[in-house]
Amino acid sequence: MIIVMNPGAKDAQIEQISEHLHKLDLKIHKSQGEDHMILGVIGDISRVDIEKVKGFDGVNKIIRISESYKQCSRTFKPTNTIVHVGKVPFGSKEIAVIAGPCSVENEKMVHKLSREIKRYGAHVLRGGAYKPRSSPYTFQGLGEEGLKYLQDAAFASGIPCVSEVMAISDIDLFCKYVDALQVGARNMQNYSLLKALGSVDKPVILKRGISATVEEWLNAAEYIVNGGNSQVILCERGIRTFENSTRFTLDLSSVPVVKKLSHLPIIVDPSHAMGNRDLVVSMARAAVAAGADGIMVEVHDDPNNALSDGPQSLYPKQFNHLMKELHIISQVIGRGLLKK
Repeated sequence: MIIVMNPGAKDAQIEQISEHLHKLDLKIHKSQGEDHMILGVIGDISRVDIEKVKGFDGVNKIIRISESYKQCSRTFKPTNTIVHVGKVPFGSKEIAVIAGPCSVENEKMVHKLSREIKRYGAHVLRGGAYKPRSSPYTFQGLGEEGLKYLQDAAFASGIPCVSEVMAISDIDLFCKYVDALQVGARNMQNYSLLKALGSVDKPVILKRGISATVEEWLNAAEYIVNGGNSQVILCERGIRTFENSTRFTLDLSSVPVVKKLSHLPIIVDPSHAMGNRDLVVSMARAAVAAGADGIMVEVHDDPNNALSDGPQSLYPKQFNHLMKELHIISQVIGRGLLKK
């Protein structure tokens, strides 16, 4: 439920309503509209006497939120949420880029790639230390050693870093090393993990599940936000359809849909969807044109010998060329890339 105040409503009027609702064990989220204050009411509103609240001074109208993802909905918060990974904003007018290897393979490799992607304009370094692989016999990551290499490389390049967390027991470890925690597609509906991330004071990049609808995806984000962590970035990474010419079908229509339904920032990962570096470039361009707040791509200096996802990883020179193209496209749509 949201309470729309009259334009020019006094602070004392807002405080009076807030105190009344707090006595009912309800939480209040305040957001400023164009000319009026909006109070988002969180909790069991069945105990609220709607007519009584309507009678408070300064109240314009009361709207019930029909969406199941209450706090993530655009109705609850009309203005865009900007989430900072380190000092890098996601959801602002400017577009941010996350890049790096699928897996942190060794210290030298991640340091070299970090320097290169930073030089070409990337804003955040990505790299997997614990890898959820389809086969138990493939490379599973370096664990904490990989996180340390990732952190050191990011610090040396002056950019923040992100890596995927898979278990509740690893959350504290990740918070020690990374600036943002990523939830992969396989864990989008791991509600125990999502609830635990709700109590973390770090941004969470939530990837869409391979068979999830947009509504299910937003409900997954609601678990994190409802737990107290509003720093959620949604990431479209492709869904499973009958088409088999690519690894997954990259649903770029989800970008404008999410923008309409939610205030949370949304980025796109074309690498995992396409599975082919030549196709990744085209879809990265399309993602920016569709209105994404950022992209996440995999980059490797020797993809033919990569320990994971080599075919979809861009060469550094390809990444450099892509960044130049994204700069042009982003300016055409009136946004621009975030400056280094």
